[in-house]
Amino acid sequence: MPILWSFRRCPYAMRARLAIVSSQQQVELREILLRDKPDVFISVSPKATVPVLQCDDGKVLEESREIMFWALGRNDPDGWLNVWHENPAYVLQFFDRLDGSFKTDLDRYKYASRYDVDAALTHRDAGIVFITELDKILSRQPALSGAKMGLLDFASLPFLRQFRIADIEWFDAQAWPDLHRWLQAFLGSSRFDR
Repeated sequence: MPILWSFRRCPYAMRARLAIVSSQQQVELREILLRDKPDVFISVSPKATVPVLQCDDGKVLEESREIMFWALGRNDPDGWLNVWHENPAYVLQFFDRLDGSFKTDLDRYKYASRYDVDAALTHRDAGIVFITELDKILSRQPALSGAKMGLLDFASLPFLRQFRIADIEWFDAQAWPDLHRWLQAFLGSSRFDR
């Protein structure tokens, strides 16, 4: 059985787990503490970041999006990959921005004490640009992936959750009605609880 090395609160690991559950793939879940990584985990993936999928054929996937595509490529009963089939270039561009500049801004905003505290609001403002664009997309269609929730939604939701957690009162006061609806529907869902 494939082994998924994970950390419960990591947004990358969260989106990998969401895809695995949606695809109905069976994996052995191994939750680790990032401050106390087991030697066997490091031997599987010297990069030592989660998530890591150790496939039953010996292949090791070390990126959450690779794990999402692996799982959904095997079984996609909810059509998460429809957006990929329709426009793979757009999906890759979206992922690159989400995992690149937005994640950098999120980290420097949420973990301001680790970085330059004075720059935290600058990074929050940069993140706002992306979030506002997502709200505009959600004002035109029910989900980032189109008519229904799919790959782009479940890849993004864990990161938007983190951005909100950095200052819930501030976040909830922002004029993003469609994004708030979308995020709250996820946070209140049995899928998120699971």
